[in-house]
Parts: sequence; C-alpha cells; structure tokens
Amino acid sequence: MSTVGDSHEARWHGTTVVAVRDPEGRVAMASDGQVTHGAVVVKSSAAKVRRLFKDQVLAGFAGSTSDSLALFELFEAQLDRFQGNLVRAAVEVSKKWRTDRYLRRLEAMLLVSDRKDLLILSGAGDVLAPDEPWAAIGSGGPFALAALKAFGAHSSLPAKERAVEAIKIAASICIYTNDHLNVLEL
Repeated sequence: MSTVGDSHEARWHGTTVVAVRDPEGRVAMASDGQVTHGAVVVKSSAAKVRRLFKDQVLAGFAGSTSDSLALFELFEAQLDRFQGNLVRAAVEVSKKWRTDRYLRRLEAMLLVSDRKDLLILSGAGDVLAPDEPWAAIGSGGPFALAALKAFGAHSSLPAKERAVEAIKIAASICIYTNDHLNVLEL
C-alpha cells in the first residue's frame, strides 16, 4: 500500500509564472509562491522568478525546484557566453537540454524575457516565442493566460499590474497556485 509520501505516488506540483510586455515597453514577470508535494502545501513563499545577466533578463520556472535551479545555472552561463543574447542562449540551452543524458531527465519549464524577446523553453527542445506579448507556464498557466488575453483585449493596465492580476486570477482557480506573489520588472 502506498502513502502520500511515497515518491512514486506524491509529486511536486504547482506554480504559475507569467511574463507580460506592455505597449510602453515595460516587461514584468510574476509568480506565485506555492510548492505542493502531493496534497500538502510545503511552502507558500518560494521565489520562482529572478533577474539574470546584469539585471537585463527575467527568468521564471515551473516544475521541479532542483531541476529548475540547474536550468537557471545553465541558462545564465549561456547568457554570459553569448553576451546577453536571449534567443541564442535559449537555443543553446534547449539543444543541451534535449541531447544531454542528465539534462534530458529534468522536469521543468523556463519562461525568459528581456525587453525585446519573450520565450518559453521546455525539455522537449522547444524554444517558443508566443504571438502575443505575454506568456504563462505552470499548473495555473492556462488560467493566467486566459486572464492575460482578456487584459490584452480590454485593458490598458501596465505590464506589472497585468502580471499581478493574472496570478491572482489563477490563484483563485488553481489549487496549486497561491497569491503570495513575486514580481520583477524591466
């Protein structure tokens, strides 16, 4: 018989990360703070977004924390290697992530942005540039994305306020998302 603590039964769940660029060129990235293991909230104030490359790049993660931190390190090294070129660094990370035997096992997604580009990276080798100037990842990502689409069509809120409200809306729907927010801006 399995218990909630068994590694094959219980899974680390939860996060919502959004990034938004507004018409004035401001960029905001926000995340909730909840970390859930199985049916238990083990942390409510985790930091899932950070500044990279001389504070010119914002990055957020969804998925396993240790896997995500390993990807942050790899991504930051590639940013340094390519002198802050976000797209080039993302492509290199994605190539390594897909082909390296160790990295292939990492269970996470990254959302990265500078003032020009916004990208989603996955372990399947994806480097996706959304059509709209916003994106969302994580368990609450679809709810936050719906909110961002509505704000894009019917609101003139600045990027930071859009990001905050999208996370709050996701937190009101997704059980793996809370309203303890971390917000960064460029």
